Parts: sequence; C-alpha cells; structure tokens
Amino acid sequence: MGLAFSPAEFESRVSRVQAEMKNHNLDALLITSPANFRYFTGLDSQFWESPTRPWFFIIPADGMCVAVVPEIGAPLLKGSWIGQTLSWPAPRPADEGVSLLSQALLALPRRYGRIGMEMGRESVVRMPLNDLFALKDSLKSTTLVDGSPCIWRVRAIKSCAEVDYIRQSCSIVSDAFDKLPSHARCGQTEREISQALAIDILAGGAHALPFVASASGAGGYEQFISRPSDRQIVDGDVLIIDVGATVNGYFCDFDRNFGFGNVADAALRANEAVWDATEAALAVAHPGTKVAELWRTMMDVLEPAGMLGSNVGRLGHGLGLQLTEPPSHMPGDDTTLEEGMVITIEPGMEYAPGKMIAHEENVHITRSGPVLLTRRAPREMAIITL
Repeated sequence: MGLAFSPAEFESRVSRVQAEMKNHNLDALLITSPANFRYFTGLDSQFWESPTRPWFFIIPADGMCVAVVPEIGAPLLKGSWIGQTLSWPAPRPADEGVSLLSQALLALPRRYGRIGMEMGRESVVRMPLNDLFALKDSLKSTTLVDGSPCIWRVRAIKSCAEVDYIRQSCSIVSDAFDKLPSHARCGQTEREISQALAIDILAGGAHALPFVASASGAGGYEQFISRPSDRQIVDGDVLIIDVGATVNGYFCDFDRNFGFGNVADAALRANEAVWDATEAALAVAHPGTKVAELWRTMMDVLEPAGMLGSNVGRLGHGLGLQLTEPPSHMPGDDTTLEEGMVITIEPGMEYAPGKMIAHEENVHITRSGPVLLTRRAPREMAIITL
C-alpha cells in the first residue's frame, strides 16, 4: 500500500488516540467510517464507493491494532501499527464480518467494559444497523459508547505533513482562481465557467475535486451550496464558486467572488465588509481564542455593515481530511484554538433580501499566530469587464 505518510506518523496517531481513550475509560476504539479508517490505517481506496462490504479497525487501549476487513482488502493493510489483519470472504450478507469482529473485540483485555464508536458530533457508523444491533448483543457485558471525542481531539491537531498537503491544495486552487478572469465572460453559464476552473485545478496537480459549488445573481445570490447550473451570467451579476480540492486526501475549502460588468455598489461594499470581517478574525485567531469569539469578532464587523442575516449558520469550521470538520465558528462552540489546528474563516452576509456575499480563507494556527494557506483575496471584488 502506497502511503502518504511515514509509518511513524500513523504510529503517532494511534499513540495519541490511545492516550485519549484512557482519559475516557475505553478498552478499545472501533473505527468504521472511511475518513477515520484512512486517518489511522493510511488506506486510500475508491472501493469505499461500494457499500457492500464494511471495514473495521480496532484500536485497543494498549498494544497493536487489529484490522477486520473483507478478504479483497487484506493485502493492502500492512504496517507496523497494524498488528493483525483478520478477514472474511465477503460479500456474505448472512454474516458480513460481524462474528469475526465480535470475536476480536471479546479477545481484548477488559478493564472498563466500554468500547468507543463513532457515535457523536459529525460522525457516522458505516455498517448496517441490523449488524450493529447484532454486534451489541454479542458483546454481552461490554457497552458500546461514543468514542468520537477521542478521535476529533487527535484529528484536530494536524502534523506538519498534513498541513503541507492542505497548503498544496490551497495553492493549486488559488492559481486556478487567478486564471479565471482570463477565460470567464458574460453569456457563459455557471457550469461552463466552473468546468474550466475544474480543468485548471486538476491540471495544476490536485489529486481529486470532490466539491465544486456555484451560484450567481444580480448583485449576489441566495445560497452557494448547489452544483453549478446552466444559468447564463449577465451584466451586473456576482458569481461565487466554492471549491474543495484534495492532495493526498487533504482538502482546501474556499471560495471567490467575481463580478461581471456593472455590479451594484451595494454588492461591492458588502464584499469589502466580508473581507474586513475576515481580517478582523485573522487578528485574533491565536492559540487560546475560542471559536465563539472568532464568530463574535466577525459579527462585530458584519452587523454595522448592514447584515440582515445569513442562512449558513456559522462563520467557518475545521478543515483537513474532510471538507468540513469540527469546530463550528458560532455561538455556543467553546472550542479553543490550539497550535496545529487548520480552520476556515468564512464570513457571509445577506445585505439585501435574497442577496448574499460570502468569503472564505484557510488558516493554519501556529504558536505565533495564524498563517494563511490560501492566497489572500483582494479587498476589492474582481470585476470581469464585458
């Protein structure tokens, strides 16, 4: 299996999560979701697109890990941090690895009688619910509990190698955004402009382009999470394109706004306001700052600028092996920024009914403060002349 990191990187991840497990009184952690499986094992495969076969990875409180996987995947899982690989002849709907997984879990030393799973915040369990019930019944006195706080605690702090992959993806997409005004024109559709951008991103070296969203309208847009449409760009429109490209699985996630022709002055002022809100957040994005404080700092710029509201629900989030990760920059999220985190700063505002302007940058939190991973957008909206 070709790995994006050294074995020492994976051994460090396992060691760190084992330390967290002890704080939560867990005998083991059971991993089933693609992102977490990849994080702890290094397995990168498009085979995740097939839901027929579940994959399991057991991290005990002490000692070596155990992979419980379909036979087709067993040859891929080799590494010093993976102590044993068990497999079954899948697909086998009557018993899709459940009995083998149960045996492996019951064989582990039990101190607390608690096994953590991906049950909590922004987590999923990737196995049939009927199989999960069967596993629960087979474990007898052992209880399945939420282990996601352990996982997110470890994943939140990125290694230098992880940050470098995010930086590369940001650089590739920044280059493609810089080229966009040279080929985008009124009369083209959102889809045509976004497809040209996607070609530049992939040609620039991105490994994958899982996320491209776009929206446009006179002076702004109502939302910006839809796929690019066949709407034609006309004079006075503002087009936003939001991109999540990856290098070795690690995402960038940022957007850029482009005006076409004679854009309303109110839209231009709103664009400056979200840029200013980003600047204000960057000034306080230091270790020790709570993300709720980041939100308040941005709102202190957006509200006086005429913000009517926002349907996004937050002003940024964590970033890494997934497009969005905890935390959420919003009231009530008391997560404290720490050295090694990577976040997005994403202020947006509805400045008139049905008209939004949003802006996003990607940031690495370091001991000395925030370091931009994206190429900072100019304060003035890019205008593509007719």
